Amino acid sequence: MPESTETPSGPLPHLLILGATSDIAQSLAVAYARLGHAQTLASRDCQRLQPLADRLVREFGHAVNLVEFDALRFDSHGDFYRGLPSVPDIVICVFGYLGDHDRALADFDECRRIIESNYVGVVSILNVVAEDMRRRQRGTIIGVGSVAGDRGRRANYLYGSAKAGMAAYLSGLRQRLVRDGVHVMTVKPGFVRTRMTAGRDLPARLTAEPDQVAADIVRAQRKGRDVVYTLWMWRYVMLIIRSLPETLFKRTNL
Repeated sequence: MPESTETPSGPLPHLLILGATSDIAQSLAVAYARLGHAQTLASRDCQRLQPLADRLVREFGHAVNLVEFDALRFDSHGDFYRGLPSVPDIVICVFGYLGDHDRALADFDECRRIIESNYVGVVSILNVVAEDMRRRQRGTIIGVGSVAGDRGRRANYLYGSAKAGMAAYLSGLRQRLVRDGVHVMTVKPGFVRTRMTAGRDLPARLTAEPDQVAADIVRAQRKGRDVVYTLWMWRYVMLIIRSLPETLFKRTNL
């Protein structure tokens, strides 16, 4: 495992963001830098992360490591984690792939990419993280999923099914690790205005900006929450949708 960095008062709170080129991830990096966290930012394309790293160093003066990480190279995940320059105290899994649902129905390569990016890759890397944190008896794991996992919908049930699997995985991981002093938090964003949703007609009142999502995640993590919806009203929107009887739900256009 990577060597831990400590201060006289205890371990430096080091943050690892997996999928750090996403809009939400970059807002998270800034939000945590304001709180004093040194960071490791991981992505398939570290060049795209350099402007963010420069900003974090310039504005907050905290160390920033950039490392290459491919969520779909499952056999590389153990070596990736063992090779990190610092042991992470908080690991945030933000990577994912919305994909093209209609194309995926006929093209299994696209279907597989959706499932592996949103579920298999998450399980692969977080299994490694979980074992390290269990051994150290401390740490926080945050998985950013989606409200799409709360109920399958005709428009995106492949993506939604992968996010549902992710939520179930995190729930089991949370129950397993709680006695080991490890906090596991599930984040369920609704609509977020990002590059991934660019061009879509999103309802303004139900759509968050990446900075809002990041603020909700930081606040919930510091409070030790288990599951957080962002924006907050999605908890109630999805409660209503989950409560609809299947005979009625299957006839709706939700």
